[in-house]
Amino acid sequence: MTRFWQAPAHTHGKAPRTGILLVNLGTPAAPTAAALRPYLRQFLSDPRVVEIPRLLWWPILHGIILRTRPAKSAAKYASVWTDEGSPLKAHTEKQAKLLKGFFAQAGERELVVEWAMRYGQPSIRTQLDAMRAAGCTRILVVPLYPQYAASTTATVIDEVADCLRHWRNLPELRYVRSFPGEPAYIQALANSVREHWKRNGEPDRLVLSFHGTPKRSLELGDPYHCECLKTARLLGEALALPPERLVVSFQSRFGKAEWLQPYTQPTLEAMAREGVGSVDVMCPGFVSDCLETLEEIDMECREAFLHAGGKRFGYIPCLNERQDWIEALMAVCLREMGHWLSDPRPDSAALERQARLARDRGAKA
Repeated sequence: MTRFWQAPAHTHGKAPRTGILLVNLGTPAAPTAAALRPYLRQFLSDPRVVEIPRLLWWPILHGIILRTRPAKSAAKYASVWTDEGSPLKAHTEKQAKLLKGFFAQAGERELVVEWAMRYGQPSIRTQLDAMRAAGCTRILVVPLYPQYAASTTATVIDEVADCLRHWRNLPELRYVRSFPGEPAYIQALANSVREHWKRNGEPDRLVLSFHGTPKRSLELGDPYHCECLKTARLLGEALALPPERLVVSFQSRFGKAEWLQPYTQPTLEAMAREGVGSVDVMCPGFVSDCLETLEEIDMECREAFLHAGGKRFGYIPCLNERQDWIEALMAVCLREMGHWLSDPRPDSAALERQARLARDRGAKA
């Protein structure tokens, strides 16, 4: 097997381009068991997602989970599927288009902006290949996770590195590690909350529900928990909320091991039983609405809170296509790209001269 994948031929006199690759978690191609099976296989086979030794995990994954979970998950996905397909895919694609438009308005019309899914399609490999074909020699990878975790951000970088080890001619590469305290991101979250409260009134509690991770990850040095608390603290300060009105919890627990606590649904049920009449729930760790926010929070947790005695449950949507969020994303990208966009660019005459000199020396293109 050839170590290096086939690449476009090098062309002299072609202006180099800079690219941004936005990456989100992923989604099945359809809300069906048949589509869920390969998606879950890829996702749950990642050793950063499930750190159980392969010898123990493989029989569980292939003998139990992939036989039973696809149908159950498909029903959940069907409840949030739209005419545009998966909400996560639709929002991520729109975010990429808006970001490209914002950069174009700022004069960066040659900037390439693509989007990919870590699991599912379009794949990171496909989009990196497209960026290479478009002439990108500098690529910024932006995992769309504000808070770093080994099971999210790091696995994106793993996949990028795995792809690039098959490239003969490597680009300059940078990636965004995380942005839990990015001022513009915090401001976008705060604006979203204020707008929701202006329409619906303020609740007794604002619950910030982050995706959970195994507690063992924290004990082994993963900073995710700390970065979630940082975002929550800064958002609380931006809203001038007293500590007793702001609650942080963690959702989407999988398996029997202990995960980061408190768990979101039990927390909401306990608050309702204790007489908390109204809550608003927001998911700051998700920048796009998806299965975990629309079905788990806005459907399952809503029902659980009201069934336990709560009076009003409000869900505050993710940032999605908000202008202040796209501006925040742009700010993050500009900071991480550093001098890439400010470096002098060769004009057409200089590029033609470069190509002519190369041809004079025997180059074919």
